[in-house]
Amino acid sequence: MSDNTKIQWTDATWNPVRGCTMVSAGCANCYAMSVAARFSGAGQAYVGLINKTSQGPKWNGEIKLVHAALEQPLRWSKPRRIFVNSMSDLFHEAVPFEFIDKVFAVMAICTRHTFQVLTKRPARMLEYFKSRAGGRFIWAAGQQINMPRGQHKPEARWPLSNVWLGVSVENQVMADERIPLLLQTPAAVRFLSIEPLLGAIDIGLLGTVQKSICPSYTLVHEMLHWVIVGGESGPNARAMHPNWARSLRDQCAAAGVAFFFKQWGEWRSICQGDDGWWQYLYKSSRAGRDAKCTVPELGVRNDGQHVSLLSPIAWQQGKDTVHAVKVGKKAAGSLLDGKSHDAYPNEAAQ
Repeated sequence: MSDNTKIQWTDATWNPVRGCTMVSAGCANCYAMSVAARFSGAGQAYVGLINKTSQGPKWNGEIKLVHAALEQPLRWSKPRRIFVNSMSDLFHEAVPFEFIDKVFAVMAICTRHTFQVLTKRPARMLEYFKSRAGGRFIWAAGQQINMPRGQHKPEARWPLSNVWLGVSVENQVMADERIPLLLQTPAAVRFLSIEPLLGAIDIGLLGTVQKSICPSYTLVHEMLHWVIVGGESGPNARAMHPNWARSLRDQCAAAGVAFFFKQWGEWRSICQGDDGWWQYLYKSSRAGRDAKCTVPELGVRNDGQHVSLLSPIAWQQGKDTVHAVKVGKKAAGSLLDGKSHDAYPNEAAQ
């Protein structure tokens, strides 16, 4: 559990489960695998959960339930947004429903906190809620929790007002598969984490949902409350086209859904007229201060000087070409078209 997380959209992390299994393209460079690898030695928290491969550390599919961590949020008196299982997936197939009951019981007791549950396994999440109709199981699990004085017994109904449920999607295939399952799941707030964004995505915010999928609702934007978008970070990060992010921003704006742009990741797009960045990259290259900007040649500035950069990529958009260069997460920043986007769902309205 961390009270000093660097994840921009939350205040703290809580990890009653450790370990995971890769399930889709978005998992390939998961930050959690690298973090776990640093603490996988004998006697450390992630021992036995990571395989070290030629492609870097990878989850081996083993799961640890950390019973000792269950009651940690009860000891935090100051209200926080808490990301649940930043180093795992609460709805992993190896996590018993009886243990998930206890996690939800703690969240139900700690009404002062807001819990953000994110999964790549929405089918199992929906299965859990269907099997726990009415929430009575979390009430029973709550009786097993050592509640500090002044704490209340957990609520016994869905949805819990302080629990946000979200799914990770990285491309259109995963959006089409996972979002409908999220929309069927009872939640006070539903959100998407679209990080890493690996392709253009239409999340259907202005379209209708087939009644066979969601019989109780008509418009998707009445059921989705928040969208987080970000590019990939780390040594093997894949680049994000700026138009992919812009499209999601515009879809959210049109539907009145909160939009949070987390970061560009390791790559920065260089667009026509973006001369300030050309100069920055050219000077860094020439001075040799930035090893990421040394070879090979990407293009020519207006003054005829050649720009040397490492591993440039280019997308062709009609007559326009958009280049992206690897400059590092800090340099790439988190501004989309010169603006920050850090909206949260309106909790008061839920």
